[in-house]
Amino acid sequence: MSRVSFLSSVSPARRAVFLSLGFVFLLSMVRILTDTDDLTSSGTISSTLRVATPILLAGLAGLWAERAGIVNIGIEGMMIVGAWLGGFGAWKWGSWAGIGLALVGGALVGLIHALATVRFNVDHVVSGIAINILAGGATEYLSIIAFKGKDGGGESQSPTGKGGYGTFDMPFLSGGHIGDWKSPDILGWLEKKHDVPLIPDLAAFARGVSSDVYVPTLVALAIVPLTAWVLWRTRWGLRLRSSGESPRAGESLGVPVVRLRYQAMAISGSLAAFGGAYLSCVLTSTYRQGQTGGRGFIGLATTIFGNWNPVGVLRGAILFGFPTALKFRDSKNVPALLLVAAIVLALITALLVSRRKSMAAIGAAFGSALALFTWITVDEVPSEFVAATPYIVTIIVLAGARQQLRPPAHAGQSYRPGENH
Repeated sequence: MSRVSFLSSVSPARRAVFLSLGFVFLLSMVRILTDTDDLTSSGTISSTLRVATPILLAGLAGLWAERAGIVNIGIEGMMIVGAWLGGFGAWKWGSWAGIGLALVGGALVGLIHALATVRFNVDHVVSGIAINILAGGATEYLSIIAFKGKDGGGESQSPTGKGGYGTFDMPFLSGGHIGDWKSPDILGWLEKKHDVPLIPDLAAFARGVSSDVYVPTLVALAIVPLTAWVLWRTRWGLRLRSSGESPRAGESLGVPVVRLRYQAMAISGSLAAFGGAYLSCVLTSTYRQGQTGGRGFIGLATTIFGNWNPVGVLRGAILFGFPTALKFRDSKNVPALLLVAAIVLALITALLVSRRKSMAAIGAAFGSALALFTWITVDEVPSEFVAATPYIVTIIVLAGARQQLRPPAHAGQSYRPGENH
């Protein structure tokens, strides 16, 4: 049995495990070849999670909305509202209060989007763009009222928030404390075996998600399996997904489509606002104007990249976060990503050739050769290229996998209960 047919015959979950292990092995070999130990270090993984968390939450917000049949272009605006409310709440009452206030505010904005699209049948894109515009203008005005003249605040930023969240270290595995006693760091010991392939890299990945991790990051990661369980393993989730696939068929079976869409948009708005509050409460402890930086739109890209699946959204968020985190750790390690890209594109070329897709194979081969040539000739990658790398990769992946993407059938389409039965 060929490798292609083998991968096609296994379940999607096992296929994802095999491909993930293969990619980690590739990173391990590149790390040894290029002597870039920070490429897969636990510090890089922890930094990746911090950078990717707001994007992950924005992607999950898009997933919840579109699975119910509503396209949420307003994720960026909801993140802006969440960032402002998070900064305000952290300044007034503390860090966790900031996140709680953001969740409530995000849910209200999500309900406004649902009211416009479900009740008044406004075009989903138009409603989302309106939310983005109004959120930017409203928070700018509120900042002048609430923060101007305050100690550490101003027209475009809030005073520093109170309290913090702390970091988490798993006892025994990552050297976490039990009382005053520091437990052994087994994963850290394995990570230092740099000359061995794969094992130290897997240990570094495990240590990266179990040491020096913010508690809100762990909450965001826990939402991924929770979303998968709720949407695919519960009756309520099945009904919600039917609202995005065929609302008329669902309504004929007694599914409360309208109510489910309001509920889904409240969850979507809360998740997006959580992503914004993560920026203002966790990463910086201060709200700043323009802080979201378009992450809401990036989140929409991860929703598509992940094929409207929570695990796929997580992979997309990590894809965006990894080059940025690696740059923050040590910019000298970034060129190693070019070698990784060259090998991945070479493998894709072989796959396309086996499937007799000549034009796509030629394009992938050209990209592989270009990445390899750049890796050989360039000592330092410009920061602008590093920032653009995730977007370039996402466009390539989306273009190559467009035939395998399957959005909810009724997402973004108008629907009025009781019609056409």
